[in-house]
Order: sequence, then structure tokens, then C-alpha cells
Amino acid sequence: MATFLIDLSPSDMQRRLGDALAVYVDAMRYPRGTEDQRASMWLEHTHRGGWKAVAAVEAPDLDGPDATPPSAPELASASLLGIAYGYCGAPDQWWQQQVVAGLHRVGADPARIAELMSSYFELTELHIHPRAQGRGLGEALARRLLADRAESQVLLSTPEINGEANRAWRLYRRLGFADIIRGYHFAGDPRAFAILGRALPL
Repeated sequence: MATFLIDLSPSDMQRRLGDALAVYVDAMRYPRGTEDQRASMWLEHTHRGGWKAVAAVEAPDLDGPDATPPSAPELASASLLGIAYGYCGAPDQWWQQQVVAGLHRVGADPARIAELMSSYFELTELHIHPRAQGRGLGEALARRLLADRAESQVLLSTPEINGEANRAWRLYRRLGFADIIRGYHFAGDPRAFAILGRALPL
């Protein structure tokens, strides 16, 4: 089998939503049923300005001199190994409101807050199925997702991990993401998160 990266349209995301959420739940080790709570939010996100999604899929190996690559319809229905999406941040979005509150709480300079919030792409989700981790797919998806963005920054949130000792943290550091806020608690979530960011382009 070979791995391919593809772009997803909003209708593709709707059609493959169950597969994408299954990758998310397995990658995050969430209990089954979590996908039911997230489905409507993921679909709502497809309507936000600047939304873009990419996926890693698995299709049969190309073999022999007469082999032809899988067609677009074949790739569109191939087994999903990874998913990433995001959109342009905006003041009416809950996540931006939370980050702005956190920046004020840690005493960030108002000019710095305005600079960060004025033009950024929120990397909302990036997940690789456990059986496909460690193959560089996370970085490949991030680079494809962030290519040719018009925003000046990319921001994300990720759970705090002792010593930053997991694949997600290693990926973000390798891609040059720096600390914006550490140890932040979003409303309604007991876990601590880090808000990370970097300038675009990568």
C-alpha cells in the first residue's frame, strides 16, 4: 500500500466525517462516543472563512511500468490515515475569545495581542491514526495545510505534556512553533493547554 495526500472539500469532509472522527478518537485515545459529540462542530467549521482540510489516505501500491496512479475518486474513498484542518481566526470565534482572555491574564502587551489576532490561521485539528504514526505524515499534512496561506501567523492549542515528550510536541517544535501561552485552561476543560504559534509561511 502507498500513502497519498489529498485536499478535502467541505462536501468531502461531510462524506468522510465518520472516518475522520475515528482517526481523531484513536489518535487522542478518547473513549468511543466522543466522535458523536464532535461531529456537528467539525461540520460547522467547514463554513468558516478560509477553511481548508487535507488528508492522508492509503491506496494500493503502484507496480510495474504500466501502472497508473489511483484516480481522484479512488483516492477520495481510500482508507483514511490522517486528517488536518483549520480556518482563518475571527473575533466572533470562541477559541479566539479564549486566547485573547488568556493573553490579557498573563499581561501580554495589547499591541502584541492585536498583532497576533489580526491575521492568523487556526490549525484546529491534526491527527494521525496510531498505526501510521512515526512516518512523517503529521509534518506532511501540516506543510500541505499551511502552504500558500494569506494569513501572517498560524496558531494552535495542544495539551500540555510533561517534558513535551510526545510526537505532537516534537512535530510543532520541529516546525518552529514557539510558546504564546503555557498552562492555559479553556472554559469547561480541566486539562492544561499550550497555545503555540509561528509566522507564515513555514
